Amino acid sequence: MEANLEGTNLQGAKLGGAKLERAKLERAYLIEANLQGTDLYGANLQGANLQEANLYGADLQEAKLEGANLQGAKLERAKLERAKLERAYLIEANLEGAYLIEANLQEANLQGANLKWTFLIGANFKEAKLEGANLEGANLKEAELGRANLQGASLERTNLKNAHLEGTNLEGANLERADLQGAHHLSFDQLSKVKTLYDTKLDEEFLVPLKKKYPALFEKPNE
Repeated sequence: MEANLEGTNLQGAKLGGAKLERAKLERAYLIEANLQGTDLYGANLQGANLQEANLYGADLQEAKLEGANLQGAKLERAKLERAKLERAYLIEANLEGAYLIEANLQEANLQGANLKWTFLIGANFKEAKLEGANLEGANLKEAELGRANLQGASLERTNLKNAHLEGTNLEGANLERADLQGAHHLSFDQLSKVKTLYDTKLDEEFLVPLKKKYPALFEKPNE
C-alpha cells in the first residue's frame, strides 16, 4: 500500500532506510529529515520542503520533485535517474557522485551546487540556473543545456560530448580539460567568453580560429 503523507510535518524525522516507494509526499515538510538510503522510487514529492535533508544514497528514481525545495540538501550518490526536478530549488545542494541520467531539471535553480562526478547523461537542464556550480568531472554527454546559465561554473574535465548548448551562458566558465567534441549549437562567441580552454577538446572548426584570435584562452591557467 502506498503511504499517503501529503502535507505532513516530518521535520527532522529519522526515516533512513525506510521503504517509501511511490509514497505521496506532496508539500510534505521534511526539513533536516534523515532519508539516507531511503527507498523513494517513484514517490511524489512535488512542492515538498527538503531543505538541508540528508538523502545520501537515497533511491529517487522516477520521483516527482517539481518545485521541491532541496536547498543545501545532501544528495551524494543518490539515484535520481529519470526524476522530475523541473523548477526545483537546489541552491548549494551536494549532489557529488549522484546519478541523474535522463533527469528533467528544466528551469531548476542549482546555483553554487556541488555536481562533481555526477552522471548527467541525457539530462535536461534547459534554462536552468547553474551559476557558480561545480560540475568538475561530470558526465553531461548528450545533455540539453539550451539557454542554461553556467556563468562562472567549474566544468573542468567535464564530458560535454554531443551536448546541446544553444544560447547557453558560458561566460567565465572553467572548461579546462573538458570535452566539447560534437556539441550542438555551440558558437564561437560563447567560447570566446569562457575563463579557459586549456587542454580542452574542441572540434577543429573552433580550435583553429579561437587559437588565432584568443591565444590566451589556451594558456595554462594560474593556480
